[in-house]
Amino acid sequence: MQLRLMLPIVALLLMALAPAAAPLDRIARDYVQLTLEAGTHEDGYVDAYYGPPEWAAAAKAKPRTVAELKAAAAALEAEARAVDPAGLTPIERQRAANLALQLHAAQTRLAMISGAKFSFDDEAFGLFGVHPVLKPLADYDATLAEIDKLLPGPGPLWQRVDSWRNAALIPADRLNAVMQAAIAECRARTLAHIALPKDEKFTLEFVRNQPWSGYNWYKGNATSLIQVNTDLPVEMSRAVGLGCHEGYPGHHVYNALLEQQLTRGRGWVEFSVYPLYSPMSLLAEGSANYGRYLAFPGDEQAAFEARTLYPLAGLDPALARRNVALYAALERLGGARLTIARDYLDGHIDRVTALALTQKYLLLSPERAAQSVKFTEHYRSYVINYGLGQDLVRAHIEGAGPDQTARWTAMQQILSRPTTPADLGAR
Repeated sequence: MQLRLMLPIVALLLMALAPAAAPLDRIARDYVQLTLEAGTHEDGYVDAYYGPPEWAAAAKAKPRTVAELKAAAAALEAEARAVDPAGLTPIERQRAANLALQLHAAQTRLAMISGAKFSFDDEAFGLFGVHPVLKPLADYDATLAEIDKLLPGPGPLWQRVDSWRNAALIPADRLNAVMQAAIAECRARTLAHIALPKDEKFTLEFVRNQPWSGYNWYKGNATSLIQVNTDLPVEMSRAVGLGCHEGYPGHHVYNALLEQQLTRGRGWVEFSVYPLYSPMSLLAEGSANYGRYLAFPGDEQAAFEARTLYPLAGLDPALARRNVALYAALERLGGARLTIARDYLDGHIDRVTALALTQKYLLLSPERAAQSVKFTEHYRSYVINYGLGQDLVRAHIEGAGPDQTARWTAMQQILSRPTTPADLGAR
């Protein structure tokens, strides 16, 4: 009897909520179709898709023009912003805000595809939803002076740092063993705090002739292809970084949780597609970059490397703990990359100057500096997602307090909800 009385009440409640939430379902379907059609106009625009194959086929069969898609994105964004938040749950309000931002990014990228030019700051805001506040390069001079004291000697500072790095390059014939072990440790540390789909898995490949050092290609069904670029030798310090960034708790976990919790769990189809040039990437790259610090707090990365990775690589484990201060100082130079990218893309400096400044402020060899500038030329303002995204994620997660459980819970919420930059305090 109680059950019979309860069912109509539940049904009435669902009917009362449906009018507010239903438009989002239709907007989401239209957004997915629009994104797939936009992908026919730019290779790499769609980073991942695991929705109905017939939707992808329809998009390829008869895509709208770039102008038509831009107009459709503007109309859909207006509809998403017009949905009455009073009838939505908190997570549905996040969903509406996320859809609006994704659609705004689509308009910006479609404008760029059709030839529009934006300043670095306006492009970053249009695509990723944040205005980057960057430091002048002179602000990094003090860190350069600190590193100069840590590595005294003749020759340019970048050469001294490069020699230091070259002492811990992973031999090519041992790279697979080292990377597999690094990813396995990243996975174990992540699984201790975050439950993943039971059948989740990845495949590791080594590639060449790419503008990036590592990439995750998410295939759906909690499956990823992780690729590592071997154009240049891989430094030992990058093994754990790549394992966390591309795998656990980075891109693989982010996509697997969105698929499990939102696409399948709630039927929110918009999360079955991932447009690369969108606010999703700020969350994805920022959380992936910070994942290493969460999984290996304090000196735990150096301890793991000395215990496991250096022996696998046939290198002296003592190298793992040397000059910890140097690693920390080098990381503080990361923001210089964004300033150089902005000045180069906005036309304030030429390519030769960008290369020279990259060598000076990121302390890279000519080959690695060229790879960095090549990435900027290809992905443009996307570079903000690594540094600025990490800063936002770090502040949000560490704001949960010093307890590791609380921090992992905060990370899981970022990765499994329709999080926007504003949810992390971005303006």
